Amino acid sequence: MKLAEAASRGSDSSLGARRRARLESERLPHLIRVAARSLARSVQLRLGEHSIGLGQWLFFCILWETDGLTQRELSGLAGVMEPTTVATLKGMEKLGYIQRRQKADNKRKMYIYLTPGGRRLKDKLVPIAMQVNDVSCEGLSQADIAVTRRTLLAMIENLVRDEAMAQENRRRVISTRELARIISGKGSGERERSWRQQAERARKSRRPAGVAHG
Repeated sequence: MKLAEAASRGSDSSLGARRRARLESERLPHLIRVAARSLARSVQLRLGEHSIGLGQWLFFCILWETDGLTQRELSGLAGVMEPTTVATLKGMEKLGYIQRRQKADNKRKMYIYLTPGGRRLKDKLVPIAMQVNDVSCEGLSQADIAVTRRTLLAMIENLVRDEAMAQENRRRVISTRELARIISGKGSGERERSWRQQAERARKSRRPAGVAHG
């Protein structure tokens, strides 16, 4: 089925004509966020039948491929903050899905390993991802999917490059804890000064070569 036909059929779905009309005028980043949220909910609906949370699912997927990682490595690969990783791993350990062990060549660090029970879940949970993928791509041609894949990869590359440039200018994403302090009014002056400094560095980095400083 062509993309236009799938879109036409989708207008009669539970999305609703009014909401669909609003989404059609939204920017791509917003559509991606809505699609990602819908995908997450679809996965969670199915994981719930196995008493598994979406956060746990992310770590299972990583550990099924590469067992024996540190907590920090898991955080980086999953793209979540370490406090979130700590809470999620505690729950998985309590349920008997993971265990922490040291390696013979490194006694200072603890590594996360799946238990036999955690490994057995793979045969039950991996088909869930395949099912959600099939549901989300229903009615789309392989050509449509290929174009979407290329578009998303290009956007990801652009944003990764943008973040790298921001880091070169000493700009960074503030943590949830820092944001909470700002909202509560603690350290707001210091953070405001930091933001001004970051903005000034960014402005200077964009100045063409040879332009005299005013």
